[in-house]
Amino acid sequence: MAKRKSKRQLKQGLPPGSLVFTGDRHTDAAFITLVQYNEENAEEKISTDAIIPPDEGNYLLWHDIRGLQNVPLIEQLGKQYNIHTLALEDVLNTQQRPKLEDYEDALFVVAQALSFDETTKEVQTEQIAIYAGEGFLVSFQEKPNDTFLTVRDRLLNGNGRIRKRRSDYLLYALLDTVVDQYYIVLDKLEEIIEIQEREILDNPTDANKTSLYQLKLEILGLRKTIYPLRDAVSSLTRTDNALVQDSTRIFIRDLYDHIIQIMDTVDNWRDLLNGLFDLYLSNLSMRMNNVMRVLTIISTIFIPLTFIVGVYGMNFDNMPELHWPYGYFIIMGFMFLLGLFLLYLFKRKRWL
Repeated sequence: MAKRKSKRQLKQGLPPGSLVFTGDRHTDAAFITLVQYNEENAEEKISTDAIIPPDEGNYLLWHDIRGLQNVPLIEQLGKQYNIHTLALEDVLNTQQRPKLEDYEDALFVVAQALSFDETTKEVQTEQIAIYAGEGFLVSFQEKPNDTFLTVRDRLLNGNGRIRKRRSDYLLYALLDTVVDQYYIVLDKLEEIIEIQEREILDNPTDANKTSLYQLKLEILGLRKTIYPLRDAVSSLTRTDNALVQDSTRIFIRDLYDHIIQIMDTVDNWRDLLNGLFDLYLSNLSMRMNNVMRVLTIISTIFIPLTFIVGVYGMNFDNMPELHWPYGYFIIMGFMFLLGLFLLYLFKRKRWL
């Protein structure tokens, strides 16, 4: 999982509720999309670094902010919807742990959206903050990519039940989109794990060790992202906030079940990676043992041959074999037959 640069020292000494952007600047301007809708119709408006005023009428308003470096704009939006200053502080502090804050008349959720970088083979994270109140919802994203494009299309095209519901259902729909992206990331990681498994079984190398360690870090990062989100969604199912309707709770419970499934998959992969690392070490040990066995057999064969060569290499006069016409050929033949006999013996004992 890609590392994040910490800028928390920017807030050192400041009182709670101070609005300081601690993330990275992913875009030069903040992109603001306003979707105002009711059961009959929906309309989308887009601007840059300016809050869009809604039209008159009975609409549910959804402001989607992409890019958080414009702190005055975030503060202005907070005043417009009476967003708690502590919630705005968490919006701008882009290294928040996923959580749910239950206010008297609103709900505030922080989650981490995941994506997979095909170039670096790493999981990228993006903080998503959602503040939902009666008749409105404001979502905050770090990066310019449109995470909630599918939800917006459903609203504009009138697909499904989303136009007939209140802001609590829109909150669920956005969180469901974030969790759906987890499955895409899991599929990518699963492909990499399968490749590593095949390589380790066929021919383990030092590159496999590095890849396994990187995968373990990615899985650890996923656990740190998913487990707090599970707790947040679980709290959302049990909240007594009047904003959450009973008809929406069943969908939130289904979302909770999806997160549990993802957690089980991540835990299984963690165990699998531990097993693959043990398999990697076992294969290396087995290869080393095979090499040592071959070297030992070669040494064992040459020990008696070396003894014979050493005996007849001594400079004594009284060695009748040295004067035999065929002594050299007899000794060489005997050494050859002795080598064959030792090879046969090792084969019979299944040492080869």
